[in-house]
Amino acid sequence: MIYLDNAATTKPCAECAAAVNAAMKSAFGNASSLHGLGTASITTIARARKTLLAAVTGIKTPFDGSVIFTSGATESNNTAILGSMHRFRPRFGKIVSTAIEHPSVAKTLVRLEEDGFEVLRLCPKDYNDFTAALIDAVDENTAMVSAMAVNNETGFRIDVPRLYKEVKRKNPKTIVHIDAVQGFLKVPLDGDLISVSGHKIHSTKGIGALFIKKGEKILPLISGGGQQNDLRSGTEPVELIAGFEAAVLAYKGNAEHFSMLKARLLEKLAELDDIGINSDESCVPNIVNFSVRGVRSEIMLHSLEEAGIYVSSGSACSKGKKSEVLPAFGISDKDIDCAVRVSFCAENSPQDVDALCAKIGETIKRIRR
Repeated sequence: MIYLDNAATTKPCAECAAAVNAAMKSAFGNASSLHGLGTASITTIARARKTLLAAVTGIKTPFDGSVIFTSGATESNNTAILGSMHRFRPRFGKIVSTAIEHPSVAKTLVRLEEDGFEVLRLCPKDYNDFTAALIDAVDENTAMVSAMAVNNETGFRIDVPRLYKEVKRKNPKTIVHIDAVQGFLKVPLDGDLISVSGHKIHSTKGIGALFIKKGEKILPLISGGGQQNDLRSGTEPVELIAGFEAAVLAYKGNAEHFSMLKARLLEKLAELDDIGINSDESCVPNIVNFSVRGVRSEIMLHSLEEAGIYVSSGSACSKGKKSEVLPAFGISDKDIDCAVRVSFCAENSPQDVDALCAKIGETIKRIRR
């Protein structure tokens, strides 16, 4: 099997699996219990918080704030956006975002728009410097900037530290929310609220986190027993939290390896006829989107799967529907219909890329003849 769909989900690493198993045996107590097993769970959670806070940023100063554990990025994004916008009612205000957001952000912004907020969605295709465009859109009435650090379909990257710094300079009251699901452990991050997901970095599904900068106040999305400082009620999944921490500590992905794989992929694709590259130099190297013209995406995906090669046609959350994101990059409908997304992890090799491109070449000859 050659797995090249890591932007959709990653295989849990051995360290994660071992940590989950160990916690099931030794830290299975309810963290709210007063006995020793409860204390063991509290210790596990506290250690994981410290590890994640140290890992969330790649800028010079460490992230100064707290972290709550969630069920994943969708909950983190909803909590960040809905939990912080309450302070602007009934005056509402403007939200600056992009046309390339994940549905967990995009649909939440539609909900706020229906409530009375103005939502401005910028498209990368319209600007040479997209980060600057987001900054320029901020004014005295801007309640929030919500943007993904790295786009999940093309790998397009926003300069998050620059965005945060300049937005705060223009309007210190503007809340900056960053969906860092694809950027966590890969690019420098900063923000008032930062959402991440475990299963994108070789942890399990069902665990994520929301980083909250010191001084930032949000309302809880989930109410109940008051766990996690009353910001996310519900018994903490200690085993998943332990696995998340272990995956962070064990993460081996690096830009040099990904860049080598991307360069090889582009070199091999250049040997094939009529391939359009949808991920340019502004994109991170571990995600590459391209169009095999004349071969519809679903046909290519099934052909590759028959050879044990797994890729995708875009966001896993779209479930095969036509991408609503790629048009914002200026990609034509014709190229969208035949788009393929390849996303690497540390375990992928040049031989994986060679096998992928060889099978693509075979499929092209069979379909286009």
